[in-house]
Amino acid sequence: MAIAWSEKASSMEALSLSSPVSPPVILTQDELKKIAAYKAVEFVESGMVLGLGTGSTAKHAVDRIGELLRQGKLKNIIGIPTSRKTHEQALSLGIPLSDLDHHPTIDLAIDGADEVDPHLNLVKGRGGSLLREKMVEGACKKFVCIVDESKLVKYLGGSGLAMPVEVVPFCWKFTANKLQNLFQHSGCVAKLRSDCKGGPFVTDNGNYIVDLYLKKDIGDLQVASDAILRIAGVVEHGMFLDMATTVIVAGELGITIKNK
Repeated sequence: MAIAWSEKASSMEALSLSSPVSPPVILTQDELKKIAAYKAVEFVESGMVLGLGTGSTAKHAVDRIGELLRQGKLKNIIGIPTSRKTHEQALSLGIPLSDLDHHPTIDLAIDGADEVDPHLNLVKGRGGSLLREKMVEGACKKFVCIVDESKLVKYLGGSGLAMPVEVVPFCWKFTANKLQNLFQHSGCVAKLRSDCKGGPFVTDNGNYIVDLYLKKDIGDLQVASDAILRIAGVVEHGMFLDMATTVIVAGELGITIKNK
């Protein structure tokens, strides 16, 4: 069972005093995510319109918002979910929901990320919700990104994991080849994302995702972004450039808050 950060810290202190040979308490990755998420929710105030993120880290934040609403510590919150999955989670927690049509300006969005570079640029979308996430988080006054320290990279794509691009299903191979050739200088390999049954993964918007795997830095991110979006068949990409206003990083030594 997960133990709160303060309790674990106390446990570590007690262990060091009473039994120096006892092994240190190690926080799991999910516990680190929860710590970052709870810290981000401290930015939430009653009366706010909130962008509700998607993914394993954002889930903790949505759970916490629902808990504070039940306790009466938060009131008059309206949530704008970034996926069907988050929509269902928020409904189950009793969080009132709306959309961008009715609330085109959002006070605060809280979401996770797959990568964070030193300039607070992000890679998102390995969970498949990048388009709705970018629409919601692009409409917010403040975007707090929450990660554990494993998500920090020197450059976007530096983890060697997927850089997602949402594409229309029509002639997706044509689009994937265009994307791969675009970043040939970075050793790019483009692969269609599959679902658990072996078929194409389909987003909430009915599109496919082509994952780009990069061996080298792609260079100027804004130039890369513009080039991707000029390819007919591309809907959106998973680089969130200059969007996060605050990044909260949870690590074994505590929490680090990075602001723009």
